Amino acid sequence: MEIFLYAFSVMYSPGPVNVMGLNAGLTGQLRRTAGFFMGVGCAMFALLLVFGYTGEALLSRSALPFLALVGGLYTLYLAFKVFTSNVVLPGNTEQRGSAEKPLTFWNGFLLQALNPKGLMVVLPITTVMFPAAHITGATIALVSMMIALGGAGAPGSYSLLGAMLGKRITQVAYFNLFNRLMGMVLAACAALMLYDFWIHV
Repeated sequence: MEIFLYAFSVMYSPGPVNVMGLNAGLTGQLRRTAGFFMGVGCAMFALLLVFGYTGEALLSRSALPFLALVGGLYTLYLAFKVFTSNVVLPGNTEQRGSAEKPLTFWNGFLLQALNPKGLMVVLPITTVMFPAAHITGATIALVSMMIALGGAGAPGSYSLLGAMLGKRITQVAYFNLFNRLMGMVLAACAALMLYDFWIHV
């Protein structure tokens, strides 16, 4: 049970993946970004499987700062894309953001795979909690799948919240302001990742 509580508390806290989900909901792209949520879940599932069956053999803790560097740079790129995008509001809210390219499966997969926060979920679970709970063999895959579903649900829930808020906003200037704010939040997340890299090298 503590495995799921730990995973939930980390995955549902604000971070780059959840900020991207919130922004997609605010700009009316909830339905168009289902692939993004699936990508997040698949990346989480893949990480849990790899480290669940190999422990830390494939990635030592000394490599985490370099993952933070790559993840920070990718998040900074996404921050720029969000900050500079403009929302187009046709007559109905279903088409909000239709002029923008929606988030894809690979956006979600890469962002989650390169997100140090994701590894902060995976490594303690696979190297400490799985052995302590005697989770081995096929049970690793089953528990990993359940956690991955929660991982996909995190940005999905943020996106749903954004969609509910977005329905109450009718002026394009507010959506563009949200894009600027979300871009700055993502840039702050990227800065924290890059800071992690700086202090650990």
